[in-house]
Amino acid sequence: MTDAEPCLLIIWHSRTGASAAMARAAAEGAGAAARLVAAADAAPDMLLGADGYIFVCPENLGSMSGMMKEMFDRAYYPVLGQMEGRPYATLIAAGSDGEGAQRQIDRIVKGWRLRRVAEPFIVNLAAQTPEAIAAPKQVPAKMLNECRQIGAALAEGLRLGVF
Repeated sequence: MTDAEPCLLIIWHSRTGASAAMARAAAEGAGAAARLVAAADAAPDMLLGADGYIFVCPENLGSMSGMMKEMFDRAYYPVLGQMEGRPYATLIAAGSDGEGAQRQIDRIVKGWRLRRVAEPFIVNLAAQTPEAIAAPKQVPAKMLNECRQIGAALAEGLRLGVF
């Protein structure tokens, strides 16, 4: 580890605002270490330049959102073999259990040999009707505080060289 501020790359996608709010909260917690990037804009060089990652997205139809999957599709092979051991965490906004999106991300980053350093954090917003699913979401303050804490913990772990 150098004296330079570590880079915690927070890659997010959101359709209804919940994941965006969660990503912003994690970035607030991480402070100067945070680099907040929309999944559509994330590039392999950004992943390679980061010291750790938080992946934030909604669960759509039992899996991660298409835009987050597209980011992994674009970046997977260009960074393969170059990120082993780096820490990551996930924040998932879900209408029910969020476990499908969680499993999918874990399976992908296993190939990168990333190391999970925080328990999966899933916010269940209980949206079950077409109207509720499409509606803008408000994440409870308590859940946003948890996202801040996860961002702060990863940034501090990077600063201290724990990860």
